[in-house]
Amino acid sequence: MNLNPYLLFNGNCAEAFKFYERLLGGKIVMMQTHGETPAKDHVAPDWRGKIIHVRLEVGDQALMGSDAPPEHFSKPQGFSVSISVASPDEAQRIFDGLAENGTVTMPFGKTFWSPAFGMTVDRYGIPWMVNCEAAAATT
Repeated sequence: MNLNPYLLFNGNCAEAFKFYERLLGGKIVMMQTHGETPAKDHVAPDWRGKIIHVRLEVGDQALMGSDAPPEHFSKPQGFSVSISVASPDEAQRIFDGLAENGTVTMPFGKTFWSPAFGMTVDRYGIPWMVNCEAAAATT
């Protein structure tokens, strides 16, 4: 069984996933627009370039998403996409990338469970938690 986050965007899904691909070092293995489907004639012309489905693979994990039609889009809330990495430097790099032009909700730093943890909402409105799996030093 796999559990994969499926993110909904307000028209900027392609831009977001290209950013995630670069930042996370993954590979977009599938990205399709509404205009590339058999239903393209039933989609408004201004919506044909929007994403109906995208899949980004990072290691053995997948992040998926699409653009939600305006009448079905709501701002993401009540969840965060959680990323866990082995080194504090890698956690910092990813956090800084996600936080750029976003909103930091918990500054990046040491916690009682991790030497490097932070929370941010990225420029696309997606909430993230970035965690280093290395144990925090106890003092």
